[in-house]
Amino acid sequence: MTTVNEMIKDHRIWAGLNKPDLSPDESDVLIFGIPFDGSVSFRSGAKDAPKALREITYTISPTTEDLKSFADLKVLDLGDCCGENRNEVFEKAEEFTYQAVKSNKFFTMIGGDHSTTIPVHKGIDRALDEPFGIIHFDAHFDLCDDQGGDKLSHGSTERRALELKNVTNTDNLFFVGIRSIESDELDFFHNNKINVLTSKEVHHKGVEKSLEIIKNKMKNFNKIYITLDIDCLDPAYAGGTGTPQFGGLTSRELLDLLYGLFELPIIGFDVVEVAPKLDPSLTSLFAARKIITECWGHYYRKNNR
Repeated sequence: MTTVNEMIKDHRIWAGLNKPDLSPDESDVLIFGIPFDGSVSFRSGAKDAPKALREITYTISPTTEDLKSFADLKVLDLGDCCGENRNEVFEKAEEFTYQAVKSNKFFTMIGGDHSTTIPVHKGIDRALDEPFGIIHFDAHFDLCDDQGGDKLSHGSTERRALELKNVTNTDNLFFVGIRSIESDELDFFHNNKINVLTSKEVHHKGVEKSLEIIKNKMKNFNKIYITLDIDCLDPAYAGGTGTPQFGGLTSRELLDLLYGLFELPIIGFDVVEVAPKLDPSLTSLFAARKIITECWGHYYRKNNR
């Protein structure tokens, strides 16, 4: 069986874009995995996503759905953040992120459950001396102060972000695709200004109007991070995830939203909560692959006009 270390040295992964002989400074895009799902409140399996995702990138071409090539993009797979415990894993992830942002490198993280975004937010915060924005695609807000006493749970991602020095208040956050709220989040939601477009609102307003609303709110940030829980999609399009919610975004809505959002100064993004073993047809895994390659295509298009 091919190990992750063997895989990341193979130039054929990531649609043939992986350049294992380059240094981070010589690369256009850095990517790393966080194979951790020890902070879930329900079904596990997201730890398997980074390796499984790499395994299905050998056979695709570096092209977008608009039939454009981004074959010149130089991607460097840094491997996975692993450790004996969550603290070790998260410390490595924070450092990977810090180095990427400090070097002004566009980056992608593959989770893992949504708690793996917490150290990424921390790494961005350490590297910057200015406020940054977060666009959070999800069925859930992840604004719980804790879940079962765990303040680093996958349901506490953005609550922890609000404690960072460069996330000054809830105006730094914009939530897209939400269609569920935890009892523990209700008071916080009603007592704070929350920027949100629910899945229902996106559907009724349409993508163009939704993009206008999001971009108008986030336009003052010079740096924006996108965190994308695969359960923002309806389970019909991504069934392999820990906490699916009926009534989500369609694949067309999500891809069109991402296309428009890359007009903003996006510094990186993640895709989390993909759990391959929960869906024999691997819909979530293939959705994640498409999301990643399309976002890389958007980044390439923006920087090669």
